[in-house]
Amino acid sequence: MIIALTGQRRVGKSYVLRELERIIKHRNPEANIVYINKEKKEFDSIKNDSDLSAHIADKFPEDGDNYLLIDEVQDIDGFENSLRSLNADEECQIIVTGSNAKMLSSELSTYLGGRYIDIHIQSLSYQEFLRFHNLEDLAESLELYLSFGGLPTCIALALTTKIWSGNIFRIFITLSY
Repeated sequence: MIIALTGQRRVGKSYVLRELERIIKHRNPEANIVYINKEKKEFDSIKNDSDLSAHIADKFPEDGDNYLLIDEVQDIDGFENSLRSLNADEECQIIVTGSNAKMLSSELSTYLGGRYIDIHIQSLSYQEFLRFHNLEDLAESLELYLSFGGLPTCIALALTTKIWSGNIFRIFITLSY
């Protein structure tokens, strides 16, 4: 089965894909992994399913432990044609990420013909946000969560409560907390 990691942008799909790659390499250092990241310039030449098929041709030895990992697969026109073919031939385990409407909608099942498992990556819950940022459950922490949301990429930001001011928000926190 093809594994599709779906979810909104910046939620951590690429990170999960890289972690899966790391786990595969740790469990089997001999694994043959083809990793395509459509956000990188080096893969700009892969525009459609024909380009994808040409790029991966002869990269999967028979009887090998083969993996195809594609980050932002929706940026390849007709990607489903190559993936269905690879899946039918059982040449490799396929894991992809995607975040646009095509990947998030029920159209994905049409494109891949039911040959996939959708794993929806969610943003952090409030409790996860607290653990992730090493915060206590305080009104200021809730204000940060409501201001920045639960996207893991916020770790790179200097979280500050200066964003919100005014009595309406403070009343909301008082009533909710």
